[in-house]
Amino acid sequence: MKHNKKIVSLLTALSASLLFANGTFAAVSADEAAKLKTTLTPLGGERAANSDGSIPAWTGGYTKADPNYKDGGKRSDPFANEKPLFTITAQNMAQYAGNLSAGTQAMLKKYPDSYRLDVYPTHRTAAAPQAVYDATFTNATSANLVDGPSGGMPQNASGGIPFPIPQSGAEAIWNHLLRWRGASWHSSFTQYLSTTDGKHVLTNDSRADFQMPWYLPGKSDERGVYWSIRMINDGPPLRAGEAITGLENLNGDNTSAWTYLPGQRRVRRLPNACCDTPTPATAGVMSFDELYVFTGRIDRFDWKLLGKKELYIPYNTNRVFTATNPEAMFDPHHMKPEAIRWEKHRVWVVEATLKNGQRHVMPKSTYYLDEDTWAGVLGERYDARGQLAKAVWTSPVVMPDLPGVVTLTNGFYDLLSGAWFAGDLMAGKNEQYRIMPPYKSSVFTADAMAGEGVR
Repeated sequence: MKHNKKIVSLLTALSASLLFANGTFAAVSADEAAKLKTTLTPLGGERAANSDGSIPAWTGGYTKADPNYKDGGKRSDPFANEKPLFTITAQNMAQYAGNLSAGTQAMLKKYPDSYRLDVYPTHRTAAAPQAVYDATFTNATSANLVDGPSGGMPQNASGGIPFPIPQSGAEAIWNHLLRWRGASWHSSFTQYLSTTDGKHVLTNDSRADFQMPWYLPGKSDERGVYWSIRMINDGPPLRAGEAITGLENLNGDNTSAWTYLPGQRRVRRLPNACCDTPTPATAGVMSFDELYVFTGRIDRFDWKLLGKKELYIPYNTNRVFTATNPEAMFDPHHMKPEAIRWEKHRVWVVEATLKNGQRHVMPKSTYYLDEDTWAGVLGERYDARGQLAKAVWTSPVVMPDLPGVVTLTNGFYDLLSGAWFAGDLMAGKNEQYRIMPPYKSSVFTADAMAGEGVR
């Protein structure tokens, strides 16, 4: 009997070693997953407050919808009347350095007379529908990260966060890519490039349909598509009528994007809709993998999970909804400090390092993922000379009617040239984020885009 037990033990160990040797990471145990109903939030954050109470306990998030809000209209700021607790500037940043990202510190140093952080009370507003919580709990014990043609990809998961108790950097970044931000929605927005000398140039005035088949009840896309966009430009005049359709796939080899050029009245498939290729969705100003801090395939990098950290990050920044217009939020070299609300939250820190034999203009990056939503909120990108070249950012907003905390407005600061970009700006728009019934998959096709093309 002892001999048989020993054989079983050896076979179990061998199976486990082969599992990891083949690039497959096993799901967590049932005991670990049970923490999602006790010490962890349903999406994997820590329920408890931090030691000094500056980060409060999570008690279910913010789900109290504004009774005056009409779906698709202008959204409000539930914390508009709050005042900052304190302000971080270049002069006092050393006092708070342990809770500041490298990119934030670089911005404070580069613009000491204008850049600052107004720090407000922390509100853990993150929430999601019960179906997302239920799916996340199931995923915890069923999801695996398996080797695919474009690197590790989640398997045996859908409808929620795939790895709420992550075991690796790759699992954590997939949580970010598959974060809850709604299932189907429509929005209108503008995007601006700000030049080194402080001029703000409109690059897009757009409207777009979005869908995440990952979160459609009972309709997970068999092709592996997890995020879809169809975007049409109404301005500026030079770009009016241009359109782009994109489908992000769990298998990055199957990710695809098409553009419509009104001058040619032709739809063209983009040959390389990923990574450091400039994306037409931002007039080529941002690369595909800079959108929303990071987007796209993960196989060019080795991903390392560095653990958690308490950080001051943009959060509950509903002022990006309520401002009179986008340029009201702009200073010459960055977003106006009063337009961004900063709070202290716990974040997962993930480091991406370019693999041997791969190419990328930014060989190393660090990303900070909000523990309550898994959304990347801040990041740094380092160029081939090892210089901190770009700080990427998003401005999470709370939408209790969804419910959720969602990253919409996003962009980058070029720390070398001084140029910067802000996209998905909904200020001044009558229609900002409208929750929609599921779109037909035919909406997100090249044929649909060609059929709606205008000159």
